[in-house]
Amino acid sequence: MTMSRRTFLASALAIALPATVAAQPPKGPPRIGWISTEPEPDPFLEGFREGLRERGYIEGRNVVLERRYASGRLDVLRLAVTELIGMGVAFIVSSGPAIRAIRSAENVTVLFAISGDPVELGIAGSLARPGRNFTGMTFLSLEIAGKRVDLLKQAVPSLRTLAVLSNTDHPGERSERRATEAAAQALGITTAYVPFMGLGELDDALGAVRQARPDAMIVFPEGATMVNRAKIASFAIAHRLPTMFGWSEYCDAGGLMCYGANQRETYARLADYADRLLRGAKPGDLPIEQPRRFELVLNAGTARLLGITVPRSVMAIASRVIE
Repeated sequence: MTMSRRTFLASALAIALPATVAAQPPKGPPRIGWISTEPEPDPFLEGFREGLRERGYIEGRNVVLERRYASGRLDVLRLAVTELIGMGVAFIVSSGPAIRAIRSAENVTVLFAISGDPVELGIAGSLARPGRNFTGMTFLSLEIAGKRVDLLKQAVPSLRTLAVLSNTDHPGERSERRATEAAAQALGITTAYVPFMGLGELDDALGAVRQARPDAMIVFPEGATMVNRAKIASFAIAHRLPTMFGWSEYCDAGGLMCYGANQRETYARLADYADRLLRGAKPGDLPIEQPRRFELVLNAGTARLLGITVPRSVMAIASRVIE
């Protein structure tokens, strides 16, 4: 298929994801669709594979993973969804950015891990009883949002002004912002809210952060900032700006610190839901879970570049320190 033909087909599909697609009867082991906006090698796929192995599923032997990757383009993602449905996959596993390309699908089960609010996104009636063809895990925790501000203040005691970099095209963003600002106010910290919408506005948002001249920056964890984590970390280092993120992958890319759930563990946990779905469970009956364990990760190399000495009290509670 030529690139122009793929673009034409994807554009047609972008009008509306078909409610029905002629699925081919699956042959052999069950097939699981995997759609990701992460570049290969995909760190979350390895977590999911690990979880499957723990439950007796060996890729290529008694289960097949049909993997599709896209850098966030909705037309390509929709094309991948249609292709997987046509192959007769048992269900599709997807992350937050790709969910927008799938949420109108009604004839395929979707197992997700997203950073936002699935109820606000419209893919679940409630966390306890989703009621549709979607289920999985959400990283959103308002208590964690406040804890991130507290930990950043402990690491940078001189913190007085905090930039809050936030993609507004993210379900649950307003609640996360309110929790963050409330925690900052309780600590005597002034916030400089810097919103942006999607990848196209990120550069302007970083420019606004620079103009605000904050003492530190907190970045809400979600797809757009995740994809650009190295860029954001490099910006912060260049402007000697301590940063707090939500997932360890941001620190691996150069961020100063993060506090939140371990994504690899979360995808390993998704394998339990995958097992239950393969055994006949209905997605609408499976409660959407929230992570039960959180980790603090510090990048000591970045701290040195910033000229920051992280207090021993903070270092002592870190789950991992990147040298």
